[in-house]
Amino acid sequence: MSRIVVLDYGSGNLRSAERALRRVGADVTVTADAEAAVEADGLVVPGVGAFAACMAGLSSVGGRRIIERRLAGGRPVLGICVGMQIMFDLGVEGGDRTEGCGQWPGTVERLKADVLPHMGWNTVRAPRGSTLFAGLDADTRFYFVHSFGVRRWEMEVSPSLRAPLVTWAQHGEDFVAAVENGALSATQFHPEKSGDAGATVLQNWLRDVVG
Repeated sequence: MSRIVVLDYGSGNLRSAERALRRVGADVTVTADAEAAVEADGLVVPGVGAFAACMAGLSSVGGRRIIERRLAGGRPVLGICVGMQIMFDLGVEGGDRTEGCGQWPGTVERLKADVLPHMGWNTVRAPRGSTLFAGLDADTRFYFVHSFGVRRWEMEVSPSLRAPLVTWAQHGEDFVAAVENGALSATQFHPEKSGDAGATVLQNWLRDVVG
C-alpha cells in the first residue's frame, strides 16, 4: 500500500482529499511534518482560495523546500487546484503579484469569461500518452471551482528532453487543466470532488507512484 502525505499548510480540502485517496487504496497521513512529507511515497499538495494566501501558508511549513527536495529525488508530487497554480512562476490577483514555486514558467491570472467563477462539471482535452487520464473517455467530466488559471503554456523544451503533457479545458477561453511532467503532476480540477472519474485519476497517479 502506497504511503501518501497530504500536506497540511492551512489550505485545501484536506479531509476530502484524504477520503478520496483512501478510497483508491492509499495509506494517507495529513500532516505538516517536513520529514514525513519528504519521505512518503507520494505527496499531495491541495489548495483553495487566493494564490498569495496559499503561498504564505506553504512558506510557513517550508513547503517549497519540501517540494524541491522530493522532485530532486524523482519522488512524485500531485498538486490540486491552487496546489497546481502555485507550481508556476507567478500569480496575479487584484493587482498583486506573488511569486510561486517556479517549477513551471507561466502566470496564473484571471480567466476571460462571462461567468466567474468557473464552477461545475467540464470536459478536458488530454494529450495522447497521458497517465492521469488513462482509461477515461474524452467526454468524461471533472469538477472545477476557480476564477484564475494558466492561460498560456510558456515552457520551452529541449529536443533531447521529454515534453510535459499538458491537458486543456475551456471556460470562455482555453486554460491549463492538468500537467504531467516527470515526478510532478497537477490538476486544476478537484479529483476528490469528481466522483468515479476523479477516483480514476487518483488511482492512475497512485499506480505511477508505485512505479
